Amino acid sequence: MPPPPAGVDLSRALCAAAVKSTFRPHLHLLAAAPPLVTAVLHRLSPLPSAALAFFRALPPPHPLDASLALLRLLAPHPRHHPAARSLLRDLSLRHPLSSPLILPSLLADPHVPSWLLHALSHSSRPHDAVRVFDQMRARGLVPDAHACTALLTALARSRMTATARRVFDEMARAGVAMNTHVYNAMLHVYLKAGDAERAETLMTRMDAAGVPLDRFSFNTVIALYCRKAMRYEAMCVRERMDKEGIQADAVTWNSLIHGLCKDGRVNEAAQLLSEMTAAGVAPDHVTYTTLIDGYCRAGNVEEAVKLRGEMEARGMLPGVATYNAILRKLCEDGKMKEVNKLLSEMDERKVQADHVTCNTLINAYCKIGDMNSACKVKRKMMESGLQLNQFTYKALIHGFCKAKGLDEAKEALFEMMDTGFSPNYSVFSWLVDGFCKKNNAGAVLLIPDELMKRGLPPDKAVYRSLIRRLCRKGLVEQAQKVFDQMQGKGLVGDSLVYATLAYAYLTEGQQVAASDTLDKMAKKQLYVTPQIYNSLCSSYSDEKETLNMLWVRAMERGLITKSVYKLMHQARLKSTKPAVETGRCASVSRPDYLEPTLNT
Repeated sequence: MPPPPAGVDLSRALCAAAVKSTFRPHLHLLAAAPPLVTAVLHRLSPLPSAALAFFRALPPPHPLDASLALLRLLAPHPRHHPAARSLLRDLSLRHPLSSPLILPSLLADPHVPSWLLHALSHSSRPHDAVRVFDQMRARGLVPDAHACTALLTALARSRMTATARRVFDEMARAGVAMNTHVYNAMLHVYLKAGDAERAETLMTRMDAAGVPLDRFSFNTVIALYCRKAMRYEAMCVRERMDKEGIQADAVTWNSLIHGLCKDGRVNEAAQLLSEMTAAGVAPDHVTYTTLIDGYCRAGNVEEAVKLRGEMEARGMLPGVATYNAILRKLCEDGKMKEVNKLLSEMDERKVQADHVTCNTLINAYCKIGDMNSACKVKRKMMESGLQLNQFTYKALIHGFCKAKGLDEAKEALFEMMDTGFSPNYSVFSWLVDGFCKKNNAGAVLLIPDELMKRGLPPDKAVYRSLIRRLCRKGLVEQAQKVFDQMQGKGLVGDSLVYATLAYAYLTEGQQVAASDTLDKMAKKQLYVTPQIYNSLCSSYSDEKETLNMLWVRAMERGLITKSVYKLMHQARLKSTKPAVETGRCASVSRPDYLEPTLNT
């Protein structure tokens, strides 16, 4: 086709060429002028098939304006809805369609908003999807049930429970066709949140609205009840399924079996397996693996192995999860020969080890002091592309400390922190204990500087852990030196650091130093919180006299908060002696940095 003569509208000429499929010689014109593509598509509005063929023939990337023009052109034609939705899905991955600059034009079409909501939900972008939903509601647009189901499912997956509840209520008010699928998605939200009470309320709401519950509905609620150890309620739901003519499937039975195994009632779970087969439902990999794991946790490896044989007789080869269940118990019992035999079987059957397999082996080898084998598993783990996680590093550090390989333990610590994991109190406790056993507590003082040299500046949590453990070992002078280092780095001590140091000074009979420490604590307006009170009471429950001295001195300086006084009063009501005298304290939830350490 010759180039259009001067004065001729290019878009009209190219439109005619597109209809005749002779526009390819002019692709260079379209590439040089993206608005021309949009103009051609507008002219092709009466011919959606020709417009789609024209667009697809253009080399990518396609201009955003042209893509949106084609989307609006295809939307009114049901025949082209699959192509339109596919186009929108691709656009949502490449452009911020929920932004204020683009979204208004998309909301103008009656079909596109629900498609966009669905696309964003399925592409794991729940925040963008909620933004689109809110804009739809502001404009009085009602999304279809399919899009609403996708949105609630995405919110469940992201654990955005509060948002899901708000969105669900908005859907009902907006007049969305609240069918079984929409309700099921909301039940799934409550399953992820572990909220059995609201799930029950939602079931009642479904019954009142005349919305039938299907197998997915019942299975979701049964799984939730089993997770919450509400076995009676789970069995009642299964009975309702039978009454309503909905047959329990493998998912139903597996949830019930898992719930019983989780409660340690593995024999009852095995009885359910018999009922399951009698009902004509074939057990699957999940069924057998759950029961095998249950038997192993109950200490009955023989029955677990027997069940594995039954599994194989049914033509189901064990997967890595099945092997992991048996391996864990064998490792716990120290039966490493049988472990190696099972690992050889995995190799023969081409069953690839996963994180659980490797961590189980590393932990087992560390416990028996075979650090060479533990490191060998670690190398194989890395060679196979498996990332070491926090559990891996903690097992290695603990193992090296037990084996008196403190240099290797420190290297594992540095590697752990370099990977981005934060070691907890237990990790530093193992290191401190290891150096103390070697009469080298001074090496603890070097840890912060070594971290600094490796580009891993220690934070307050590192210093706090070292101070706490040194105090626990009765090395208050070294603990004070670590505290001085900490302050020299510009880090401010918190209430737990000061209270721990004061307690350690009292234990060593250094009354003046303890008083000075508490005075500094008061000057900085730091207070003993319920968490710190509970931590010290738990850690030093066998040294009540020293605790009494600490609390009395803290009271004299106004360092005890009202909530701690309340705990003391509650303890006093439960005891013939005041909490201040007994050292008892009520149970209080504690943050991570106050978690109890091993071997304290």
